[in-house]
Amino acid sequence: MAPLEPAELPADAIEVGRIADAWGIKGWFKVLPYSADPQALFSSKRWFLQPAEKGARTFEGTCRLAIKEAREHADSVVASAHDIPDRSAAEALRGARVFVPRSSFPSADSDEYYWVDLIGLDVVNREGVALGQVRDLLSTGPQTVLVIEYADEDKTLERMIPFVSAFVDKVELPERRITVDWQPDY
Repeated sequence: MAPLEPAELPADAIEVGRIADAWGIKGWFKVLPYSADPQALFSSKRWFLQPAEKGARTFEGTCRLAIKEAREHADSVVASAHDIPDRSAAEALRGARVFVPRSSFPSADSDEYYWVDLIGLDVVNREGVALGQVRDLLSTGPQTVLVIEYADEDKTLERMIPFVSAFVDKVELPERRITVDWQPDY
């Protein structure tokens, strides 16, 4: 396998999956996306890879792959890249972490948000009381839940607020704020 093109990870890079293994004999590889809807993988023709752990045999640091084609296959994505000519080269990518620039994500609809954009936003209630900051989101099946981290005396605690219109009044990405119908003692 020819060495992969070294590259600097873009400032807005988001980790979107990892390479599981080679797929077929013509250099295709299987990617396990971190999202149930892997559109970010399809929207970018430049993927950035980092080894899963230090000391990887195949490459070091960050490298860039020029993607020829990517498509869904069962619960994963299969892809081919210009620099990956055969199965051996694809096998050498096993375990690599896949990043794409956030700027290449498809635009979200007016009431849709990428989870990565919600992490770190301040959460306040209708009265302006600060409830904390979004640390994570959980998918519970029927709905998504905001995991809010806040300080109480000398402890860091968390509260969970369903991310549904009954409780979420407004998401203001430029202001980095979410306004909710929720009280601190819930």
